[in-house]
Amino acid sequence: MTDVAEQLPDTVEHAAATPEVDLPYRELGLKTDEYDGIVAILGRRPTAAELAMYSVMWSEHCSYKSSKNHLRQFGQKTTEKMREHLLVGIGENAGVVDIGQGWAVTFKVESHNHPSYVEPYQGAATGVGGIVRDIISMGARPVAVMDQLRFGAIDHPDTARVVHGVVAGVGGYGNCLGLPNIGGEVDFDPSYQGNPLVNALCLGVLRHEDIHLANASGTGNKIVLFGARTGGDGIGGASILASETFEGGMPAKRPSVQVGDPFMEKVLIECCLDLFAAGVVEGIQDLGAAGISCATSELASNGDGGMHVDLENVLLRDPTLTAGEILMSESQERMMAVVAPDKLEEFLAITRRWDVETAVIGEVTGTGRLTIDHHGHRIVDVDPRTVAHEGPVYDRPYARPAWQDELNDDAASAQHLPRPTSGEELRAQLLRLVASPNLASKAWVTDQYDRYVQGNTALAQPDDAGVVRVDEESGLGVAMSTDANGRFTKLDPRTGAQQALAEAYRNVATVGARPLAVTDCLNFGSPEDPDAMWQLVEAITGLADACQVLGVPVTGGNVSLYNGTGEPGRIDSSINPTPVVGVLGVLDDVSRATPSGWSEPGASIFLLGTTALELDGSAWADVVHDHLGGRPPAVDLAAEQALAQVLVGVADGTAHAAHDLATGGLAQSLVDAALRFGVGATVDLSDVAERDGLDLATLLFAESGARALVAVRPDQEARLVDLCGEHRVPCARIGTTGGEEAPGLTIEGAFSVGLDELGRASAATLPEYFG
Repeated sequence: MTDVAEQLPDTVEHAAATPEVDLPYRELGLKTDEYDGIVAILGRRPTAAELAMYSVMWSEHCSYKSSKNHLRQFGQKTTEKMREHLLVGIGENAGVVDIGQGWAVTFKVESHNHPSYVEPYQGAATGVGGIVRDIISMGARPVAVMDQLRFGAIDHPDTARVVHGVVAGVGGYGNCLGLPNIGGEVDFDPSYQGNPLVNALCLGVLRHEDIHLANASGTGNKIVLFGARTGGDGIGGASILASETFEGGMPAKRPSVQVGDPFMEKVLIECCLDLFAAGVVEGIQDLGAAGISCATSELASNGDGGMHVDLENVLLRDPTLTAGEILMSESQERMMAVVAPDKLEEFLAITRRWDVETAVIGEVTGTGRLTIDHHGHRIVDVDPRTVAHEGPVYDRPYARPAWQDELNDDAASAQHLPRPTSGEELRAQLLRLVASPNLASKAWVTDQYDRYVQGNTALAQPDDAGVVRVDEESGLGVAMSTDANGRFTKLDPRTGAQQALAEAYRNVATVGARPLAVTDCLNFGSPEDPDAMWQLVEAITGLADACQVLGVPVTGGNVSLYNGTGEPGRIDSSINPTPVVGVLGVLDDVSRATPSGWSEPGASIFLLGTTALELDGSAWADVVHDHLGGRPPAVDLAAEQALAQVLVGVADGTAHAAHDLATGGLAQSLVDAALRFGVGATVDLSDVAERDGLDLATLLFAESGARALVAVRPDQEARLVDLCGEHRVPCARIGTTGGEEAPGLTIEGAFSVGLDELGRASAATLPEYFG
């Protein structure tokens, strides 16, 4: 047979006449039956350029072919009441939510996991850049970013390489854009050793009338590519890297990671906002994964006609690129616009003013086809829907793993592990937890990020949620929290996903915001492994069910699969399944947001909620016993709702501080709240221990949900107690903040530890490993 490279250009006519030509579809990540499907759709073999388009657009990363059937639950379980504030939902570049006073917020989280392992700095940096462009394309001004990071074991020789690169990439790109990084998580676990997770979120604000959707409609309208030139970096990058494991069936020609330029992106932000304000665009689509292949096919598919492109008009950094490489390139900082002919000159004047290179590369047609010519040769002629929206959809087999029962067996529960009984043991174990990688201070990371640029950040890490002012005059703003717990999800994917939602929901309420909407990033193993596929299906189902109960719609998100390198069927085949859930809340006045720590002595500390013997999957079980087994804490969504109502209610000035209880339990929350502003506390837990029927160690280290600490000045105690009674939230006064008698944290009848010692233990861990 003949190699296609010997027959250039590979035109549509040539493809029809040479069915015998071999094409390298396997190297591009396509299976044989998928390639056969493309041939059936076209009625001939694809050209080399068409193959490039189909390969990236039918990849797992772009098409969601293994998860699409299950993701439909998010839409199916969204009630009319949940749609009350939803302006744009699933299916667009990002969801948009009405927050009142004519303002809207758009937000989304996406993954850049595999590229960040191959090249940590650029992988993380371009992950931030990509999600920011999604927000721009909706017509919004980006106002904040967040990141959810998961790395391998902190003492593994390769972890420092990935950590240094990723943290520098996230900070470098976001700082150059002038966007505050207001929160996230940094966790370490051996399961992420070869598959670190880099999930980036962006928030944008806009007026209702400024919402824009991307589609190519209106015959004769021009297709304009603007921003950075197209280069060889990132050819098939995220789309193929994120659709295979790093072994076995990995494409022979590993794609390159994209290279970012945040200064170009900053100019693009301002240029796009000017274009929207001038009313000279019908819509703008960002170029991310799959590049021009994605932008052209999606715009045409979403429109009511077709599109023709002359590919030689694309401005190139590398003139040697083939047509297929131009279509597949994921070079960053590029946007595609649909512009009416009578507005083209004004459009070009604006891009010239911002010194943004621009090229008219095509126009909207009435043919219903996407056609692409290269130097006069027709190299693509397809129905755009078959590329962008009608790719293969799989009902992958899935089954509860053979090892799951043993993992969940009662004999494997952490409740059987020896718990400390003396004050000396409790103190020692508390200090071990405080210094452990996942509970220690993340200041080494967050100090590399600018959290307050733009002057609208009301709260940021280490507070429970990031809070950003939207309207300067009224103080209207939003809170955002992202959470995940891979250990809980490993024990029970359905419950683990619901726990992630519950914690993010609780965090948003803790700062005083009303939870409104959800985005998610589902990080799992290979969908071709029935074990990992079962975990994914269980998590999606659990998350969709819980969102329905809590009344918060999923507005969009991302699925990242193939995060595994082990032999299928084993307990360690893939990462701990990690559904990251982001919850958005609204505050009428961000100046009333509740901080996570107490800042003055004499305040009364209350514990809201009840604690159960729930140590399975806990930080205590991990750090003290290197143990994972049993079942995660139960989720009580009604209790979470009731607690949220109280926490939002006390943000009227009643609460001096509030902090949710999550990883590390009550012990860690007390430490966090005391270290936040350097004010200690004296706590007596004897009454609560008796009420809940628990020993002191369990009360301190269990990770039961629907709990929070609230500190109030003495004259506000009655108000808090009344509000808890109204919503049937158990509450107990457990102590007092500060004073000369409490220079640290004292648990009466057990132990005391100074704030200096706690601070040193917490602050030393990350610098010790990463310098």
